[in-house]
Amino acid sequence: MDRPVTMAAIAAAHGVTGEVRLKLFGESVAELKRYKAFNNGTLTVKALKDDGKGGAIARFAEIADRTAAEKLRGTALTVARSALPPLAEGEYYYADLIGLSAVSTQGVALGVVVAVDNFGAGDIIEIERPLAEGAKKPLRFMVPMSAEAVPEWDSEKLVVEAAFAEG
Repeated sequence: MDRPVTMAAIAAAHGVTGEVRLKLFGESVAELKRYKAFNNGTLTVKALKDDGKGGAIARFAEIADRTAAEKLRGTALTVARSALPPLAEGEYYYADLIGLSAVSTQGVALGVVVAVDNFGAGDIIEIERPLAEGAKKPLRFMVPMSAEAVPEWDSEKLVVEAAFAEG
């Protein structure tokens, strides 16, 4: 599946000539610079630079002034999954994990991966269980994305060591 992957988001207008400030979801501006267009070609990059604060400043051909830039605040900048660089064995993109079915090593269906977070000590997978009868909202639990907790995954499912799956 070649679904869109969010690389950044327009956080605000920057200046009066149509530049925008970007919040990055990748590792660096250098990573973002490999893409010349976003959102299926609707935004074409004219210039992109590091803002020195962990974000970026961009100029798009389609944004002529501050008013147009302000209207795009909150817009996610996406590229097709197929446009991302290939991965080495054992690596993954968060977008590849989100939406996977999660099962325990004992074959018990656990739910669906709904988020991947990193609070500084490594990636954490958030799994949402199916809505239990009589419940108002589904339960969620988190599992570290480590070989001990997640011994295997593929494009179909993520396998969680049974000891890490909450009751």
